[in-house]
Parts: sequence; structure tokens; C-alpha cells
Amino acid sequence: MPKRGYHHGNLRQALVDASLTLIEAKGPTGFTLSEAAKQAGVTPAAVYRHFEGREDLISEAARQGYEIFGDLMEHAYEKGQPSALASFEATGRAYLAFARKYPGHYVAMFESGISIQRTPELHDVATRAMKVFEKAATDLSRHIPEDRRPPPQMFSAHIWAMSHGVVELFARGSPGTRSPFPPEDLLETGIGVYLRGLGLITHDA
Repeated sequence: MPKRGYHHGNLRQALVDASLTLIEAKGPTGFTLSEAAKQAGVTPAAVYRHFEGREDLISEAARQGYEIFGDLMEHAYEKGQPSALASFEATGRAYLAFARKYPGHYVAMFESGISIQRTPELHDVATRAMKVFEKAATDLSRHIPEDRRPPPQMFSAHIWAMSHGVVELFARGSPGTRSPFPPEDLLETGIGVYLRGLGLITHDA
């Protein structure tokens, strides 16, 4: 594809899309801005019209990923209503589904080393996604007396970590980590065991 300098229809998004392809193939530190420019079909100099450097480009890919992720989390939460348990479990499964469908975004968000504090926009969209998880946790624990109620932020963070572990070990084809069970089953049973241990759901629920 001939290089088009600065005259590109939507160069900013084309560069983000190029970076997502490269992130998926090479990881967040495995490509250069020149490679992203080549993938987008423009000159390397054109990149700096929109991004200060590779981290800035990856940050935008992460921001867009959190936008998609937040939408998926909110949809999962609403789909589980009016059951607090169904909504909570659905948000956990949404994490797994997102990682599979949007691997480039997932890596940019969680494996690039880019802090969500990098820009106000990135912080806002990341917080929105996390708040859905915490909202589902709050609903689930509402029936427990306050003096015996585990902090929703704590156990939602534990489930987030469990979801992340299942994704990393069993849902992304990591070398040497093959489970005899589908990742969805691992996550669902793990969530069930954890919630029962906290007394958030009964043993025959």
C-alpha cells in the first residue's frame, strides 16, 4: 500500500486499528510506531500528528477497549436482572467473553503497563467498567446484615482476579496450560465456591 503522508481519511483510528493488530501479533512492546504507520499505510511522520509516541497510541487503544468492555459489562448486568446472583455471574462471564473477542484491546488494557491514570479519559472509562462489577457485588450482598457483610469492593475484586486468571491460563491458548474443563465452567464453579464460602449464596442455590 503506498504511503499517503498526512492525507488519510481517519488516520487516528487507522493507527489504533493497526496497533491492535500488532499488539495481538507481537505484544504491546513488540512493535514500533514505524510498523504501525506501515500497517496503516502512512508515513511514520504522519503518526505524530495524532500521537506523541507508542505509549500514547496504546493508551488510546486501551481507552477504546474499556469503552467496549464497559458496554458489555452493563449489558451483562442488565441481562441478569432482576436476579442479583445472575447479574453478578454474568459480569464475570462478560470478562471472559471480552478477552476472547477483543484480544488486542484486552492486552492494551491489562498487559501493556499503561496506567488507567495516564489520562482523565482513560481513567473515566476504566472506572465505569469496574463500577458495574462493584454494583453487581453490592446487590448480591445487600441481604446480609451490615455487620456481617463482606465489603463488595473486596469480593468483586477477588472475582475480577479469578476471571483474569482463567483468561490468562486457560482462555487465551497460553503454552502448556490446557484445562480438562471449559474456561466458562471453571469460572462459574469457582465463583460458586467462593460465594458460598462467604455466605453470599446458599449451598442449594
